[in-house]
Amino acid sequence: MSKKKKPTIKGKKLPVKQLKNQLTKLYSKDKSKRLNASQAGKKLKIANSHDSLEHAIKQLEKDGLLVHTKEGKYKWNRKASIENQSKRFSGKDYIGRVDMIRTGAAYIVVEGLEDDVYVNEKNLKGAMNKDIVKIYVPKIPGKRKPEGKVLSIEKRSTTHVLGRYREDKKYAIVYPLNTNNIKDVYVHFDKSMDAKDGDPVVVEITDWGQSQNKGLWGKVTAVMSEASENDIAMQGILLSNGFDLDFPPEVLNQVKDIEPGVLEEEVAKRRDFRNVTTFTIDPLTARDFDDALSIEELEDGQFEIGVHIADVTHYVPEGSPLDLEALNRSTSVYLVDRVLPMLPEKLSNDLCSLNPHEDRYTFTASFIFDKNFKIVDKWFGRTVIHSDRRFTYEEAQEVIETGEGDYNTEILKMNEVALKLRKDKFKNGAISFESDEIKFELDDEGKPIGMYVKQRKAAHMMIEDFMLLANKSVAKYIAKKAKPEIPFVYRVHDLPNPDKLADFALFAKELGYKMNMNTPREIAKSFNGLYEAAKTNEQLKMLEPLAIRTMSKAIYTTDNIGHYGLAFDYYTHFTSPIRRYSDVLVHRYLDKNLKKDFRTNKEELEAKCKHISMQERNATGAERESVKYKQVEYISGHIGEEFDGVVSGMIDRGMFVKLADSLVEGMVGFNTMDEPYDLADSRLKAIGRKTKTVITMGQKLRVRILSADMESKQVEMEIVMED
Repeated sequence: MSKKKKPTIKGKKLPVKQLKNQLTKLYSKDKSKRLNASQAGKKLKIANSHDSLEHAIKQLEKDGLLVHTKEGKYKWNRKASIENQSKRFSGKDYIGRVDMIRTGAAYIVVEGLEDDVYVNEKNLKGAMNKDIVKIYVPKIPGKRKPEGKVLSIEKRSTTHVLGRYREDKKYAIVYPLNTNNIKDVYVHFDKSMDAKDGDPVVVEITDWGQSQNKGLWGKVTAVMSEASENDIAMQGILLSNGFDLDFPPEVLNQVKDIEPGVLEEEVAKRRDFRNVTTFTIDPLTARDFDDALSIEELEDGQFEIGVHIADVTHYVPEGSPLDLEALNRSTSVYLVDRVLPMLPEKLSNDLCSLNPHEDRYTFTASFIFDKNFKIVDKWFGRTVIHSDRRFTYEEAQEVIETGEGDYNTEILKMNEVALKLRKDKFKNGAISFESDEIKFELDDEGKPIGMYVKQRKAAHMMIEDFMLLANKSVAKYIAKKAKPEIPFVYRVHDLPNPDKLADFALFAKELGYKMNMNTPREIAKSFNGLYEAAKTNEQLKMLEPLAIRTMSKAIYTTDNIGHYGLAFDYYTHFTSPIRRYSDVLVHRYLDKNLKKDFRTNKEELEAKCKHISMQERNATGAERESVKYKQVEYISGHIGEEFDGVVSGMIDRGMFVKLADSLVEGMVGFNTMDEPYDLADSRLKAIGRKTKTVITMGQKLRVRILSADMESKQVEMEIVMED
């Protein structure tokens, strides 16, 4: 029998984990060898960029495996034993996020560790779901999976809880709503704000207790007896995900003192675009406009397109109460029926918003194109603009489709440029996966009366293409500006996890789609092919969310490894400072580096990046919860009615069915069907024990709604049998 060949890495671009493993083998093989990042890359014969190699080497240095030499190279740390160092858990402390499970125990998710760390309930030290904790993981011989204990709680994910106030004899108890993060909270009567039994209240936790079994105590900060059921649900979602509902008084006082309008002495310091054709394109319901586009014809067929972004840093001084609060929030949170802004409304909807027919301070990335739409020059800097028109996406789309309307010449030319930018992006290996975005029609009380899937058209993609251009250009400018590196905020996306990708490829193959996994570019090409095929194949459509799960999550970091999904070597977020604090930092450090080389403390900036990434995950969780809540609320008004759907998943007790129009997903239990069904090992099909009837993933079914539980957000369905 011939030996199975080991897969070669030659010419490939490796994900971070695999890259670190290969570098470890390379340096440890010859412990006296000194290599810099470029030399190591040549030795391994891999396609990773210099930045990704440098990033991986610095992580190995931080782990104690490599030593930085005087001549700027790295060598193996002789004090490190490969055997000991390869055991990731050898009596060390880690910082991670708590992920509670039903038993009361938890797994601690530690960035950079392959395995989550299990912590028994008795060793959690009072930590709650999503808290950031320091843990100790002892080295236990023979133990395959890491297990540890909490040493300290670094940051509570939730400090305020929305719940139902109930009076007892000596104190009151607040029973949390819409959250599994927090247990019941006890309140002394003198800290109840005169809440009455049964009132919904917001309570601030003031005493977390000393052990897992000791109760939490708090004080009521708001009584919501007049609030609607919808308000209670939405505010509960925000609080349970760690977002404060109100701004602190010192922040509101700071904003109150900001004068509106532009000052001539400030305008004199900026490039003036007020006489250049400029407009915004945003959703119909948008209230904050943080980006605008301008276009101006130049000589010899050249033209200049400006990407103008609200100059938030002009109004948010570094280190001020407003700045610290914006960092704490890190992002605006968009629920189905409301926005919890990162900045107070006076800034987000007024002073910073690029409203039509008003002068506004902006930060601009400007590009000069030749007649062939090739970029021949770039410029970054502070500016002042005057928006001539506010377009909705629908209005801009009509101009693109008909060629008629306000500023039709300018919009059509911009769309031509965007088409070229988009074509180049996919030619370079970008992935085109998009998840369906649900939009709701709500009545005056916030109840959903209809749902639809948002359609992405040319106008949406045109704006996206120019934002991507600005983002990658700013990142490249800083990355290439000077050596040693200038610490900066990058938006990075690693290659897919090889194990997850292999599992997905087998899954896809069973449904008739073959993935080519030879190189990162071929993987991207296969994903794009799947996206196209899924447009006409319901079974393959079911693969899209699974494909997205194989991808690494994009994060903010000071270590640039590129953005795999976009096929960009350099990428950041520059275009939405009203709603993302990452962009505030990017504006701040870009501005400082336009004047001279400026370097902030990289470790402190990295800590901010980690916090922003965490808040982004929390916001995404809140947004998904609100969508799920509204979907269940909508379908609760249709109990007993029949709908068309497709099988979207399978578990041992039944299958999930997603309704065709609303995308509401519910469970059809095998116990509700006309015969017992067995689930295939692949979980792609279920087979009837008596008739051998086969139900497969992606199969169309007619279902009846049996129940919709608002508290658990669960929907139960049954199959409607044909006559």
